[in-house]
Amino acid sequence: MSPAPRRLRPEAVRRLLVDTDGWLSCDDCFAMVDEYVDRLVAGEPDPIPGMAGHFRGCPACAEEAATLAILAAENPHRP
Repeated sequence: MSPAPRRLRPEAVRRLLVDTDGWLSCDDCFAMVDEYVDRLVAGEPDPIPGMAGHFRGCPACAEEAATLAILAAENPHRP
């Protein structure tokens, strides 16, 4: 007899249902995250289309962007 199927947690279901329109890979995201944060700190509401959607489905990239945004906000006069 096979074991009962495991139920997915709501967070796992949410990640599976993320809209993939404008999808970016983690490599794409990583290549553009500095520019994204610079534009975000400058006040652009959606600096690079697709990035916000990627962050909703990828906690690692979202954490990278959040960390960079904190650093950029603390040091606005960086080169």
